[in-house]
Amino acid sequence: MKKLLLTGFEPFLDFSINPTQQIVRDLDGERINDFVVSGKVLSVDYKKSGEELLRYIEEMQPDAVVSLGLAAGRHKITPERIAINCDESKEKDNRGNTPSGRAIIESGPDGIFSTLPIQEIVDQLNSAGLPAEISNTAGTYLCNHVMYQGLYYFQKLELEVPCGFVHMPVSHELAVEHRGLPSWSQGDLTDAVKQIIYVL
Repeated sequence: MKKLLLTGFEPFLDFSINPTQQIVRDLDGERINDFVVSGKVLSVDYKKSGEELLRYIEEMQPDAVVSLGLAAGRHKITPERIAINCDESKEKDNRGNTPSGRAIIESGPDGIFSTLPIQEIVDQLNSAGLPAEISNTAGTYLCNHVMYQGLYYFQKLELEVPCGFVHMPVSHELAVEHRGLPSWSQGDLTDAVKQIIYVL
């Protein structure tokens, strides 16, 4: 079986739970299509999250990497097209860091495109009744940071390993705490990630 590294994040800011954490825990060890899934939860910490991702990659030597993050306010599943070489945030990470425009990798390119089949992923999700569209901005918070770190690693080593990032809406449970946010059931969020893995 091929190996798939699936990552999510711990809770952050004023979100008491993170649905991506639950997704990776639910799918850890599952066999989906040709993959066995290894689910890992990353720190919401600029100084640690990238290192954690790369450590998991080096330990596991996966055949594909899919990272997940929470995008509160988005109402669709949104695979990201590109990561940019920039850490910038007015919001603190979980350790109080607030970078202001520094490069993630000093010698790295300005941007790196996802190597996941993002259009096929969107088509599959929509055909399954799970609304999705491609996003052209992963922001400059931890999601973009992790996406860039993973893509740069494989690019630098000239390894053709599908790698990228997918943003998820909030779960209904979070929407109860944060009224006005569009939300999905946790089950549908997990099913959407299964569909993504089927595409791979």
